[in-house]
Amino acid sequence: MIDITPQEKANILSEALPYIQRFFDKTIVIKYGGNAMIDEELKEGFAQDVVLLKLVGMNPVVVHGGGPQINDLLDRIGKKGEFIQGMRVTDAETMDVVEMVLGGHVNKEIVSMINKHGGKAVGLTGQDGHFIRARKMFLKGTNPDELVDIGQVGEIEKIDPSIVAHLDAADFIPVIAPIGVDASGESYNINADLVAGKLAEVLHAEKLILMTNTPGVLDKDSNLLTKLTARRIDELFADGTISGGMLPKIASALDAAKSGVNSVHIIDGRVKHALLLEVLTEQGVGTMIRAK
Repeated sequence: MIDITPQEKANILSEALPYIQRFFDKTIVIKYGGNAMIDEELKEGFAQDVVLLKLVGMNPVVVHGGGPQINDLLDRIGKKGEFIQGMRVTDAETMDVVEMVLGGHVNKEIVSMINKHGGKAVGLTGQDGHFIRARKMFLKGTNPDELVDIGQVGEIEKIDPSIVAHLDAADFIPVIAPIGVDASGESYNINADLVAGKLAEVLHAEKLILMTNTPGVLDKDSNLLTKLTARRIDELFADGTISGGMLPKIASALDAAKSGVNSVHIIDGRVKHALLLEVLTEQGVGTMIRAK
């Protein structure tokens, strides 16, 4: 696990005031995932960071994943997880596991941790009030007209921001599991990065922060790319630098940036208090994405 030095901690404190002033009463959507959801010390640090941001006047909204936890339960029932283009293939049995893990254990654990550190967290899924309306997603195949069916995987039709806005206004911290529902009540597994990105758009968030297990977006020589524009991202898609599980993450980040979110950050969740480093310091950590 990567740590920060005492000097870096002091720098955070000295630099924090202007950022607290700048982001006061601003919404910050955080996609919580990777090692930060598994390592006990990182989990506690994340909860502390979220509570601190709320206490100094910001409005954090947490959207969480849970891939490793889903894989663990699938393994226990003897079912192998399958991914296509970075998306989990989700048949009916896998969907039951997704709902059990994301809407149950993982969501409740995050809410409990935040509340333990003095926050007022409330857990939600898109099924609550049908606030994440979804439709079935098909992926593009190798042929132009080919569509690949990956089961109960959804794409977002619309998000009703009113529930989250009411919770924010009452000083609660929304913690959202990425499960959507269609008009008939059918549930869908939705990539958490896509939910976070769309939620940042509809809430007119100041920042979207995506936590990962990498330092950020890397080039083909494994060098960190600290700043990216839409044009540069298109080039990285075209030459294959961005691929696999990073595809939906970057696509979501770019869509959010193009839709008015001031800045999008892909940060290394293995760094203790990475969230505070990103929001309350000049240098930040990871890759920043802007539309231009």
